[in-house]
Amino acid sequence: MDDEESIRRLGASLLQRMDLDATVVSDGAEAVREFCIARDAGRPFALLILDLTIPGGMGGREAIECIRALDAEVPAIVSSGYSNDPVLADFRRHGFQAMVPKPYDVNQLGQTIRQLLAQHDEPSDRIGL
Repeated sequence: MDDEESIRRLGASLLQRMDLDATVVSDGAEAVREFCIARDAGRPFALLILDLTIPGGMGGREAIECIRALDAEVPAIVSSGYSNDPVLADFRRHGFQAMVPKPYDVNQLGQTIRQLLAQHDEPSDRIGL
């Protein structure tokens, strides 16, 4: 989930190169909706990547709170270009398992995705971005 189209395209391209199926959305409300649709269809997401700040919309912190009420286990990465946000300093306390700053270092993002997927033995290749 990211409000910037260029970031969504970059993320989707990276995930595709990793042989992962990405669902990309622009805000938290859409992320929660797609999460529920995928879960209800029996094709849950194996991992979420959520932008912390969405101007004029639901950001990652609010989205993960809604998602954690539905699924306490799905791994989630928080992402932001605002390095001074307190959520980034204590991301685990806010429901995330990892943090990747923006602008993305594609190698770091890919490594973080692989690590989280390896830690959670989820058979799905679907990623919510």
